[in-house]
Amino acid sequence: MYEIVVHKIDIKSHMREKTERFLASFGLAMDGDVEYTIIARIGDRIIGTCSFAGKVIKCFAVAKEYQNIGISERLLTEITNVMFDRGIQDSFIFTRPENKVLFEGFGFKEIYATDSIALLESGSRDIKGYIARMFKNSGLDGGEKAALVVNCNPFTLGHRYLIQKASENNIQVVVFVVEEDLSLFPFPVRMNLIKEGLKDLENVTVLPGGEYIISSGTFPTYFLREDEEKDKAYQSLDAGIFGKYIAPVFNIKKRYLGTETYSKTTDEYNQAMIDILPNYGVETVLVERIEVDSKIVSASTVRQLIREDRWSEIRVMVPDSTYNYLLSDEAIPVIENIKKSNSRH
Repeated sequence: MYEIVVHKIDIKSHMREKTERFLASFGLAMDGDVEYTIIARIGDRIIGTCSFAGKVIKCFAVAKEYQNIGISERLLTEITNVMFDRGIQDSFIFTRPENKVLFEGFGFKEIYATDSIALLESGSRDIKGYIARMFKNSGLDGGEKAALVVNCNPFTLGHRYLIQKASENNIQVVVFVVEEDLSLFPFPVRMNLIKEGLKDLENVTVLPGGEYIISSGTFPTYFLREDEEKDKAYQSLDAGIFGKYIAPVFNIKKRYLGTETYSKTTDEYNQAMIDILPNYGVETVLVERIEVDSKIVSASTVRQLIREDRWSEIRVMVPDSTYNYLLSDEAIPVIENIKKSNSRH
């Protein structure tokens, strides 16, 4: 008779490598953002594992010969108890589409699935109710709208140009700002700079993106340096969620996208939008980025110029409101972080 032990591992120890090898046998990898990992083992042999990062349960696998004896339930119970103790009462889980039934048995509900990945949420969560509340709180009417999703890290004249194009060609425009606070410019700063930079455009409404637009719950690799195949899976997932749930509630008929030269992730995300959104009645409009002195105006360019203290070049790439912020005392810690970081966000 064997004893199955379930316990936490130190993700900085040699046990991480052993767990990664176990996951690799399922074609899975341990994501770079995991903050808590447990394993099930018999002696020194790992037979199951599960992790979480923020509100997301991930990196879940159980050896085939032990899949029907309650190991999955023990792992999920343990990980959700730890999350609950940390104040996380609702959660997401990523899994392969063929595993959806297993998690639905534990009270999870499917949000969206592609050929390679499925996203589910815990029973108390409800994406439809969440989006309905977003719309109600926005104060917008039911008329047709164009939309953009932006991070603006920081807000530049390139962002301004793209949004102004949408404003000139549509009655109502909604700008959803990525709310996940994993960028070098904090979300409250980004939100304020966008509103200040657009306050003259009366038909533009700026809203927080919430938990279902480019968040760690729908698109975690946007904030990580992960492999290309995984990026594409999450891009399709995020695009599908926007088309299926958000566009109908807000009556969004167009999604504006800026061409992307520097970020492969953003360029591929644009392509996912172009491929998927028309299936939900949303037209995609691709707008060429503007250039200044033969340089494409982008947030990544501005961040690099900040690292190099090239302020005269920054000045012509950002609105007055962004430039004034960058010169303020409030921006000092942000600028220090930019100079110490090579983050893509």
